[in-house]
Amino acid sequence: MLYFIGLGLGDAKDITVKGLEIVKQCSRVYLEAYTSILTVGKDALEEYYGRELILADRDMVEQEADEILKGADISDVAFLVVGDPFGATTHSDLVLRAVNAGIQYRVIHNASIMNAVGCCGLQLYNFGETVSIVFWTDTWRPESFYDKIKKNRDLGMHTLCLLDIKVKEQSMENLMRGRKIYEPPRFMTVSQAAEQLLEIVQNRRERGDDLAISEETICVGLARVGAEDQVIRAGTLRQLASCDLGGPLHSMIVTGHLHPLEVDMLRLSAATPDALQDLRMTDSSTYTS
Repeated sequence: MLYFIGLGLGDAKDITVKGLEIVKQCSRVYLEAYTSILTVGKDALEEYYGRELILADRDMVEQEADEILKGADISDVAFLVVGDPFGATTHSDLVLRAVNAGIQYRVIHNASIMNAVGCCGLQLYNFGETVSIVFWTDTWRPESFYDKIKKNRDLGMHTLCLLDIKVKEQSMENLMRGRKIYEPPRFMTVSQAAEQLLEIVQNRRERGDDLAISEETICVGLARVGAEDQVIRAGTLRQLASCDLGGPLHSMIVTGHLHPLEVDMLRLSAATPDALQDLRMTDSSTYTS
């Protein structure tokens, strides 16, 4: 059996009892190590699980999947994923490879940012399509995520923005020369994401476009959701651009229509006492910014 086991969002103890029991019985245990991170490292996981973990980076999962599947038809192999195996990042390709090889699989679910984001007080059924915000470079500055935010906003829906992670990335020079030299890990912050969105807003304004958001749109920054030191900050997009929420991982929400209960919850984590003062009521049960 090939097991896909979610690890949750906090530390080593967030694995489920069922998941931990399976990890202890497996012949090999892989730790997916490129789509997300926990607040603790591989050593802490190995100590708590009582098992050696094999790091599975992007190259292994995408190019050497047969190595992971080897022997899973006659023994148990576990593939550990931060959050939920089918949450923010799916591993459908590995499932399909297993099925095509005649290997059975089973999924052990856990908390993911996709549902834990409700901790900020916004109601999960009011969210639209989730988007990813990537690091811009000097020559690559995509804005497609803005268009998806606009689509959600037009429908009155909130947008969860997953922020970029760069782990085991190569510079263009090292990539072209075939050198296995990797850049230091980088994790996008709420501040960086807000700054990129502000630039897009300005670009669209100069083009004369109808704006989906503005500098005063209420957004929510989240850091280390599920950890003991998690941080939530609600404020305008302009305010979040100057907020320091500490270490990774960060996520951001661009709000749509807000129910009064959602507004009351956001006030608990307001960046400043007046952060939500410019909200407008469109009817007796709806606020917008």
